Amino acid sequence: MAEVGEVIEGCRLPVLRRNQDNEDEWPLAEILSVKDISGRKLFYVHYIDFNKRLDEWVTHDRLDLKKIQFPKKEAKTPTKNGLPGSRPGSPEREVPASAQASGKTLPIPVQITLRFNLPKEREAIPGGEPDQPLSSSSCLQPNHRSTKRKVEVVSPATPVPSETAPASVFPQNGSARRALAAQPGRKRKSNCLGTDEDSQDSSDGIPSAPRMTGSLVSDRSHDDIVTRMKNIECIELGRHRLKPWYFSPYPQELTALPVLYLCEFCLKYGKSLKCLQRHLTKCDLRHPPGNEIYRKGTISFFEIDGRKNKSYSQNLCLLAKCFLDHKTLYYDTDPFLFYVMTEYDCKGFHIVGYFSKEKESTEDYNVACILTLPPYQRRGYGKLLIEFSYELSKVEGKTGTPEKPLSDLGLLSYRSYWSQTILEILMGLKSESGERPQITINEISEITSIKKEDVISTLQYLNLINYYKGQYILTLSEDIVDGHERAMLKRLLRIDSKCLHFTPKDWSKRGKW
Repeated sequence: MAEVGEVIEGCRLPVLRRNQDNEDEWPLAEILSVKDISGRKLFYVHYIDFNKRLDEWVTHDRLDLKKIQFPKKEAKTPTKNGLPGSRPGSPEREVPASAQASGKTLPIPVQITLRFNLPKEREAIPGGEPDQPLSSSSCLQPNHRSTKRKVEVVSPATPVPSETAPASVFPQNGSARRALAAQPGRKRKSNCLGTDEDSQDSSDGIPSAPRMTGSLVSDRSHDDIVTRMKNIECIELGRHRLKPWYFSPYPQELTALPVLYLCEFCLKYGKSLKCLQRHLTKCDLRHPPGNEIYRKGTISFFEIDGRKNKSYSQNLCLLAKCFLDHKTLYYDTDPFLFYVMTEYDCKGFHIVGYFSKEKESTEDYNVACILTLPPYQRRGYGKLLIEFSYELSKVEGKTGTPEKPLSDLGLLSYRSYWSQTILEILMGLKSESGERPQITINEISEITSIKKEDVISTLQYLNLINYYKGQYILTLSEDIVDGHERAMLKRLLRIDSKCLHFTPKDWSKRGKW
């Protein structure tokens, strides 16, 4: 059995932790860092196949030294930048010797997609679409844990549906509450082909570098041992204390503090409670800077220009990075608008969450980053943020989609919102002259401002699309209807469009943001 002193960075071994059921388990973990405090060794571990937010410092008594795997020694070979590798080798980073000997390159994960707006001949096209086309992070993030469904592949003999393909519906399993037949819809200016949902990926499946203006997608090629570790122990924000999930580039001198203190109105950070109290005597803000564009009850939304309110926007990004792993941080916030949701009480407007969006997006993104702070999660605020982003898209007269990749929690929230919104539209249809209701994917997209690709992927995710007697049908079974009705009863927070006071700006006509 190995000794504690032999455990180094890159080692893998089982580590004791408590799961959600408060039961002990021993998942495999990798040692990312070792430190010595007053003669006591601590090990920073990442649990393999678990989300990075579960990473933590542990003592030696939680390590199973009997099953330790030491890192393999790597030859110093130049990397893409001409520099030798800086991290110790580990089992998952090793390239099989057989592949090296034969000169073969390792296979790259391929995402199968459907094509839409087919030619007039409407030839049958082989191929299919994965169940979660929106979560390309599954290819980029090996640690990402998500629920997977069976991949359905359309056979070459089966034609692929388009947005305007005629269809009708028949009962499923002997009973159906609604029968919806698709019909040709209005033409749109742009032809939309079903391409890779993650626009940050190149055509050959290799992640490309993020755009330096606009995109907040993280470039994982620059991921190093420092950014893989949480650097802030605790954040005090108003009446809440938050435990960060991920690394955030706060100043180095603040990372050694037990608590980082933030002003909940301007988000300025301080190293002590005394510094925060002194700041509060000078801070006049009781709400986020910018324009209040929505208020209903105690919920308000503020629109903040990243150029006009640069300091607040940068502080907001630093705070958000503590809870977002798939996004990177640029101090140039000029190309972005920030929409901050707050909850009002007698002391002021307290931040609940926010989302950002590009002032000009060539990919029709209506959200760049989106976050509900941990104290407000699982209370319906996430869907409220998503609904508000689509409400803005409706006013702008556009369809929108969130920037990819989505985090695991983000994907769940968007899937749930898309499902509920589309089912709400389908169940509200009324038949005319005794015939089955008819609607097209184009019409669903125009009503909801959800991009067509997201509408189609959601219908497939819900398994509503069927091919029957030469046409595509949407079938709503009793289980789906009952589940939707139960979910809508729990969804108490909704956006009221009458309370929105928003005038979109045409940023393309401005010389600079």
